[in-house]
Amino acid sequence: MISAPRLPLSDGSTIPQLGVGTYKVPAEVTTDLVAGALAAGYRHIDTAALYGNEAEVGEGLRASGLERDEVFVTTKVWNDDQGFDETLRAFDTSAAKLGLDRVDLYLIHWPIPSADRYVDTWRALQRLQEEGRATSIGVSNFSVPHLERLREETGVLPAVNQVELHPRFPQDALVDWHAAHEIVTESWAPLARGGLLDEPLLARIAEKHGKTPAQVVVRWHLDRGLVVFPKSVSLDRIRENGDVFDFALDADDHEAIATLDTGERTGRNPDLD
Repeated sequence: MISAPRLPLSDGSTIPQLGVGTYKVPAEVTTDLVAGALAAGYRHIDTAALYGNEAEVGEGLRASGLERDEVFVTTKVWNDDQGFDETLRAFDTSAAKLGLDRVDLYLIHWPIPSADRYVDTWRALQRLQEEGRATSIGVSNFSVPHLERLREETGVLPAVNQVELHPRFPQDALVDWHAAHEIVTESWAPLARGGLLDEPLLARIAEKHGKTPAQVVVRWHLDRGLVVFPKSVSLDRIRENGDVFDFALDADDHEAIATLDTGERTGRNPDLD
């Protein structure tokens, strides 16, 4: 059974460090995938309004037979629904699809600075937290200027920022800023959308430890104190990705992986929206 450690959040809650992402997981397989991942020991499921599978995630939660408090559920408000009132309505829609009256973490999916609505959206998330409908609140794809503006205009920083992060784009400066301000960093595209799986350097490190390149990269994220979601539509692969708590990367491994840093994103730059 996979048993991931939990990290403390600035609001007093905790979050499982390893989770299952559901981006681009077809709705028709999501229920079985979520239920199977939970049966394997995962306790953290990440979805979003954009993904179109919140209802199926909810079905998977119920099919697992686990008590509500045993599973950490994250969802996100999409760009078109930003704004104070709009976000509150979007949350109601997501909660209804999930079949939950509370989510563990609610995120603003993108800042979209050109729309200039993310501060009002953040105030809506604060309201949801005050009402107990979102235990923790955070953001996704925010850069430091976006975070600083939230602090300046609301006095509250997010508990979490979920960003693209992998060995080719390790986001060292942002991770350090987060740590200095008690923000937990979550990694999306942790395997660079599969682009790292054929990397010879990772293959050599994997052979050294008797693991797969994907497991090496997941361990790299965990060693950095990040929350990570290695996504797959294969339940066998999901189980394999979670089998990372019986080995450790050494200093030489981390030094070698650092050479993969090219500064290249696989997704868009949030500062340019």
